[in-house]
Amino acid sequence: MLDKILKILTVISQVILILTAIISLLTAYVVFAPDEMPKPFRLVYANPGYLASVAVSAEPATPIPATEEAHQLVPGEGIMVNMSTKIINLVDPGGHKYIRVTIVVEVAPDDPEYESLPEEEKTAYLTAFEEKLNSRLPIMDDTVITLLSTKSYEDLYTAEGKEMLRMEIMNMLSQKLPDLHILSIYFTEFVVQ
Repeated sequence: MLDKILKILTVISQVILILTAIISLLTAYVVFAPDEMPKPFRLVYANPGYLASVAVSAEPATPIPATEEAHQLVPGEGIMVNMSTKIINLVDPGGHKYIRVTIVVEVAPDDPEYESLPEEEKTAYLTAFEEKLNSRLPIMDDTVITLLSTKSYEDLYTAEGKEMLRMEIMNMLSQKLPDLHILSIYFTEFVVQ
């Protein structure tokens, strides 16, 4: 009788071990496999308090007015403004966490038809527009530095955190500089420690 019970317990423990291994492999696949691969579900990381603060302050960026015949500019077709590298302390009780980030802001030109201008006028237009953007750099820098100094390591270390930061920067710059039509924000360097 004892032999039968031991055999049953051995079989049950082997089944449990096999199920645990299968679940562990499935979990590893969902977490580590690229998002382009088929998955039974996708993970979404969110800090509820963080999302609530974003929902209050996030407003959609001002769209570029479109006419029937005008080409609607999309990310990749604008003028890039490199905001240089910033090193900023993060919210951390010990004061030991920081971010090193380089941000490039893509802005739509005021006149989307500037491409069709003669070469001399096009060059003059681009020079004047870049001067306008450079005069706004202190406002852009202040906005980014102020925003980043309110973030913690937990807010930024995930891909979702970076995407939320990108949207926050875009929305805040659109609010502070309503005369600029921001198409996208790019991180060319992003280190959180």
